[in-house]
Amino acid sequence: MSEIPTIKPRRKGRSGMQAMLIPSQQMVAEQIRSAPEGVLTEVGVVRRRLAAQYGADACCPVTVQRHLRAIAELSFGALEKGERVSTVTPYWRMVDPASLLAKRLAGGPTFIRERLAAEGRE
Repeated sequence: MSEIPTIKPRRKGRSGMQAMLIPSQQMVAEQIRSAPEGVLTEVGVVRRRLAAQYGADACCPVTVQRHLRAIAELSFGALEKGERVSTVTPYWRMVDPASLLAKRLAGGPTFIRERLAAEGRE
């Protein structure tokens, strides 16, 4: 689905400006779904891809993390209700299980490790 991105000017440094993409949850989810199975992709990579895709200088890290948490809640909840893994957004591919962020996401580090292991990542 094609969305109109929100890009806002933002100060960078003392005298510079940059175009900051404020992505929607759907934009973030699409990027997560495009991540290869069994490969851990950092959230920073997702932000850079989104910024490049929409012609911005940067992508808002706070918004992306907020959306990632919401996506994790939805995906984990769906899995708990019996949905197949192939039908949910694989947020575990974006988070190092040893990171502080992993502790704040649905399922936590243990679930993330299990999902990555099931996809062939050690």
